Amino acid sequence: MYPVVARIGSFEITSFGLLVGLAALAALWLFGRESRRSGLSDAAVNAAIAGVLGGLFGAKLLWTIEFSNTASLASLFFSRGGLSWFGGLLGGVGTGVWMLRRAGVPIVPAVAAATPALALGHAIGRVGCFLVGDDYGRPTDLPWGVAFPLGLPPTDGPVHPTQLYEAALLVPLAALLIRCRRRGWSDRRVIGVYLVLAGAIRFGIEFLRVNLPIVGSLTLAQLISSALILCGAALLITGEDKSGERIRSGERKKTRARTQ
Repeated sequence: MYPVVARIGSFEITSFGLLVGLAALAALWLFGRESRRSGLSDAAVNAAIAGVLGGLFGAKLLWTIEFSNTASLASLFFSRGGLSWFGGLLGGVGTGVWMLRRAGVPIVPAVAAATPALALGHAIGRVGCFLVGDDYGRPTDLPWGVAFPLGLPPTDGPVHPTQLYEAALLVPLAALLIRCRRRGWSDRRVIGVYLVLAGAIRFGIEFLRVNLPIVGSLTLAQLISSALILCGAALLITGEDKSGERIRSGERKKTRARTQ
């Protein structure tokens, strides 16, 4: 693990902070590209920037609350690692939607355009968690087990690098979402695919994590994942939205024009 990349006097540049910054830049670039494909105004990118800031705050705040029994709130909130994906999702999407509404940008097309960026940014951020030794899994004797002696908390025995497991699953999810959008899937279906698969990934990964169960054998993360899966399934079941119909209608017109 490489928790600190460089030091400038007493100021530390952590690998976690560096990867979170790269995740934000990559996500904003991808969202900008996808929003232009959807014909959204530049105000959508401004809303995404606000969403990134809101997501970081929400992610840190929920993580601090989750682990408030381990240290003081101030030390947790200003620690070098520790972000909750669910807090980031709620804080980022909530802030972004609020900004989109203020700018008059259509919400559903903008959120659909953001789904590949959310998956990609999440994947890069998880690599940062690995480098700083945060959010690892249970002890394992598998050959790829990793010890985090400077982790949060420290562990000298090999554990599942669940951060890398999650990142390895999120990258193909981002590629799948881009493919779905290029094939003309409706905005509702794209959002539904993201919620179902992102929720399922986290639900499964949680079996290898060490979080305490809340209801029966399910952790808080699994309960929230279940809610996301149900919401995503509902979007998939409800069928097409008007934006998807317009996309396919436009594609059919282009096809007829090329064949005439």
